[in-house]
Amino acid sequence: MLEVRAVSDSGSYEIVIEPSQTWLTLRFREFWEYRDLFVLLVQRDITARFKQTVLGPLWYILQPILTTAVFAVVFSRIGRVPTDELPAPLFYLCGLIGWNYFAQNITSGGSCFVTNAPLFGKVWFPRLIVPAAAVTSNLLALALQFIPFTAFFVFYQTSGALHGVHPNGALLLLPAVVIFIALLSFGVALCLSAATAKYRDLIHLHQYLVQVWMFATPIVYPLSAVPAKWKWIIWINPMSVPIEAFRICLLGRGTLGAKEIVIACGEMLALLFAGVALFQRVERTVVDSV
Repeated sequence: MLEVRAVSDSGSYEIVIEPSQTWLTLRFREFWEYRDLFVLLVQRDITARFKQTVLGPLWYILQPILTTAVFAVVFSRIGRVPTDELPAPLFYLCGLIGWNYFAQNITSGGSCFVTNAPLFGKVWFPRLIVPAAAVTSNLLALALQFIPFTAFFVFYQTSGALHGVHPNGALLLLPAVVIFIALLSFGVALCLSAATAKYRDLIHLHQYLVQVWMFATPIVYPLSAVPAKWKWIIWINPMSVPIEAFRICLLGRGTLGAKEIVIACGEMLALLFAGVALFQRVERTVVDSV
């Protein structure tokens, strides 16, 4: 890792780039100085995502609808999995909003070193800006996925299918839940980036990791359907808390206690710390390896 210092002498100004003495440090001043690059990377990600597409942003509206349709047939109609007395499409959509954002951050940020190797080899800048920009640009997709959820909610509300189900004061906590998912996925993506920088074939495991992790998260089933003796396994998963929090904020349904929140926050901070540490350790030699 390189360290940038601004040196001023008798009115002159120069930038000195020198090796950093440690691989675990956060220089917020450098991030601020490169804020313009951060904005450009966010714009690049958004533009590249919608360029030369038929439906553009509509894909992020159709994707949760199609996934919900599959879940409704397989798990609700065939599997008879309960949905806490909520309409199955609404139950699944609420869980998929937060999960899709988490999965997109892992997919786009987990291969950071591989996909941005040409950029890293040409110019120096704080490397953490790239995965941070990916997490930020995916907020647009997150916002778009609220459209089908709102449409289904209004439909079921007007048809009388929702009895006593409505957003409450917990809705104000929704931004905090999104921030939690962003930080958690950021930490996981950094760990995966460090791993794929050294072993590039591990990038093929990202999709499988996301799929397995999804079924370990209460998205297609409610926590009320999990036997009490097995619930501790669900709560070990740090994504269980934000998914359940989404249902509490948007539908007023869910089971979540202070103990589970504290454990999830501890796991999130541990993954974030480990991700930053591994990422900064690998970035010192990553240009030569990729």
